[in-house]
Amino acid sequence: MNKITELFKIKYPIIQGGMIWNSGYKLASAVSNAGGLGLIGAGSMYPEVLREHIQKCKKATSKPFGVNVPMLYPNMEEIMKIIVDEGVKIVFTSAGNPKIWTSHLKENGITVVHVVSSSVFALKAQDAGVDAIVAEGFEAGGHNGREETTTFTLIPMVKEKINIPLIAAGGIATGRGMLAAMVLGADGVQVGSRFAASEESSAHENFKETIVNVKEGDTQLTLKELAPVRLIKNKFYQDVQHLYEKCATKEDLISLLGRARAKLGMFEGDLIEGELEIGQVAGLIHEIKPAGAIVEEMIADFEKAIREVMNFDF
Repeated sequence: MNKITELFKIKYPIIQGGMIWNSGYKLASAVSNAGGLGLIGAGSMYPEVLREHIQKCKKATSKPFGVNVPMLYPNMEEIMKIIVDEGVKIVFTSAGNPKIWTSHLKENGITVVHVVSSSVFALKAQDAGVDAIVAEGFEAGGHNGREETTTFTLIPMVKEKINIPLIAAGGIATGRGMLAAMVLGADGVQVGSRFAASEESSAHENFKETIVNVKEGDTQLTLKELAPVRLIKNKFYQDVQHLYEKCATKEDLISLLGRARAKLGMFEGDLIEGELEIGQVAGLIHEIKPAGAIVEEMIADFEKAIREVMNFDF
């Protein structure tokens, strides 16, 4: 056991990212059943939908699972009440101040983890009393930190500052990536993009097929004036770039973005006008697989990489 497997009572230090429009109970329970930690992504769910997914996840697995909560979304009080009422034992928070909810959650026996993009925010989260930190580099898909610090740079910097367990995220989809992150100081890894292209992911099949066809350079971080987000370069992305060429204002970008653009792309499968959030590591994802097989493959690759390193001749 290491710090992460001990903290969550899981077999492998692999956490499935709680991605909006991808991470329903089917994915979370499949990852947990395979020995990792599955997370339900509350960011794309109305409160009662979240309750339904939690209840279904409890029936689908006897293993630990958690909920990821982006704290900038509305209905926070209702969401947190559902989490407590349903007996969820692990919560990952992101996109907000961890001081607001950490004490309340811990008073209800919940293990709390906060996602950060810098060592400064990692220290603030540790001071807020969280049990572990996810440090996410800007290779990651979806919404990102403004610092644009890469995972390989971020992990040792955060490790140097904190004394609680550290989980690496951003650009990790293989066992080799997992080993690299742990050599740099991480106690475990959070994996998003690889699980987005799993059979149990709630994403639209169009989006999954697009992920496995992504090549190096096909994603880009954009919309920094609103909230930095890494997207696949489709028509919607090109429309954003055309606005930038015309010296777009923040209001122009908000007008183009509109509402539910991410749902349109990832959940409804509109590959032209939808927002297709995925990480740079999608270039290493070539096949849609069951989540359990992905966990097994990562562990086998991790162990193989360790053997190769041990046999390296200086």
